Amino acid sequence: MGLTMKISSKEDYSIKYSMAADNPELYWAKVAELFKWDKKWDRVSSGSLSDHNFKWFEGGKLNITNNCIDRHLKTKGDEIAVVWVPNNPSEPDVKISFRELHARVCRFANVLKSRGVAKGDRVCFYMGMVPELLVGVLACARIGAVHSVVFGGFSANSLANRIKDCEAKVLVTCDISNRGDKVIPLLDIANDALTSSATISSTIVVQVNKETKTLQENQAWLHDLEKLVTAECPYEVMDAEDPLFILYTSGSTGKPKGLVHTTAGYMVYAAHTFENVFQIESGDVHWCSADIGWITGHSYITYGPLLNGSTTVMFEGVPTWPDAGRFWEICERLKVTHFYTAPTAIRALECFGEAYVSKYDLSCLKVLGTVGEPINEQAWNWYHQVVGKSKCPIVDTWWQTETGGIMISAIAGITPSVPTFATKPLPGVCPVLMNDDGEEIETRDGEGKLCIKRPWPGMARTIFGDDDRYKDTYLRAYPGYYFTGDGAKRDQSGNYRITGRVDDVIIVSGHNIGTAEVEDAIGVHDNVVESAVVGYPHDIKGNAIKAYIIVKDSSREMQNFREEIIDVVAELLGPIAKPDAIQIVEGLPKTRSGKIMRRILRKIAAGELDGFGDTTTLLNPEIVDKIKD
Repeated sequence: MGLTMKISSKEDYSIKYSMAADNPELYWAKVAELFKWDKKWDRVSSGSLSDHNFKWFEGGKLNITNNCIDRHLKTKGDEIAVVWVPNNPSEPDVKISFRELHARVCRFANVLKSRGVAKGDRVCFYMGMVPELLVGVLACARIGAVHSVVFGGFSANSLANRIKDCEAKVLVTCDISNRGDKVIPLLDIANDALTSSATISSTIVVQVNKETKTLQENQAWLHDLEKLVTAECPYEVMDAEDPLFILYTSGSTGKPKGLVHTTAGYMVYAAHTFENVFQIESGDVHWCSADIGWITGHSYITYGPLLNGSTTVMFEGVPTWPDAGRFWEICERLKVTHFYTAPTAIRALECFGEAYVSKYDLSCLKVLGTVGEPINEQAWNWYHQVVGKSKCPIVDTWWQTETGGIMISAIAGITPSVPTFATKPLPGVCPVLMNDDGEEIETRDGEGKLCIKRPWPGMARTIFGDDDRYKDTYLRAYPGYYFTGDGAKRDQSGNYRITGRVDDVIIVSGHNIGTAEVEDAIGVHDNVVESAVVGYPHDIKGNAIKAYIIVKDSSREMQNFREEIIDVVAELLGPIAKPDAIQIVEGLPKTRSGKIMRRILRKIAAGELDGFGDTTTLLNPEIVDKIKD
């Protein structure tokens, strides 16, 4: 693979972890030296979590696509870089070599330049899982433009808000997106968003449906633009701390956060974690089933595999179409060695039984991974026994959009996998548990809020346009620490188990949904006085959304009202944010200062109808019994 900081044994993990803890600059310098630099850095790192001025590889100059593609051309130019599997199983796969990828990225980069895109400009992508999405983000990185991918399941309003926030200059979209038996009219949704997106000067459209004929003014087909440019595009030399991409994630307040990741630190961290966690070797085929619209798709479909010269698989469809054997058919046919998916998908497929798995030869699999949310023990065991035949180590990875790469995980085949535990931190990651007084829990075993006490190369540098919000969200709750927003337990062996969010964010099917965003959308309905949104356990999704709503006119037909609420949330945020349950209530439990006591609502939603603690301090304690009934 070319990288030599790969962990080779349990003892080697201990050595490298100690090295990174004792001398982080030496450790990360050794990792960074394995890449191509146009100018080596002046210093490995500076700043701290206390002063929020942390930087990595200052003075260094490089381009991430030179490391993803160009440096592999001599040794593996004709090897397969990307395999794209279309939604329709009757259509052929598309295999792209490193040499072909280089040409496609350069051509797309020249198209962007022809539309006025320059270094530092933001380009927004709103697409299905087609090869042009992966090629497009690399094309941005090639010329120093900042890519911002918006998941194709978001609404026009959500897309418009993200375009406006990052002041994107160009939008790249598809006419449609195929997802199982559904056709999503992406261009129509994008056109709705563009009515309030004043910064977009040009829209580039990838044609998926050959019947689509008409485009609006300032819109052009990618295939037409590509005919006008060459496949030669020298890379832009970037400073180490230049922005690489902006990726939005929901927060505990209404407005999504545009996390800014920079070039060198992200590159080093994504590549290093990919190689070590999955123990990738030459000839392996890695399939991460996520969408590139999420950080998992950035780090472990796109950048991590390509930086390591690995074959990465992109899948356009869904795991249950045309039947629940689709994942396993692809694994058999492509000889997938490393499979990385979400617990939601595992639980959904488990419901269909073992027959859909056993009909395929999965002996090619070496490593299984999970991502996006904690996995329950039943799903872990099914994944291990039925899919992995009890032979494949499972890496249950914990990390976030903000972290850029995996933070806590077993290392495949080297450190032990423990059901429901993310297990040990990776070298360079220093997790701690904090108590309610803001102090580190010193005992080996304990439970508290998960924080990180030292910067690492892959961490997001700021929230685009709102550095103060970055500090408030991550650095001020526990000064000198990065606050993850997650709770965790630690056992006697030092293994970490993530217990879930401790703030007002709900993880639904691996996606972060901010309660404030959903409440804001619900509040648009003319019959809503106030609402409170919480998460509650769901057998497939992990968590589902419940909305408690106070209405103005309770005489209106409530079934229609509930359907209208679901529709308005889907319209403003997208289908992923729709409430699964809606309860009409007379009031909401509030403290005397007016704060909604969500922990009570969460317990009621979960069917836990007692153990609320002292409710006499509430402004309206009688409302709790009314909501329970």
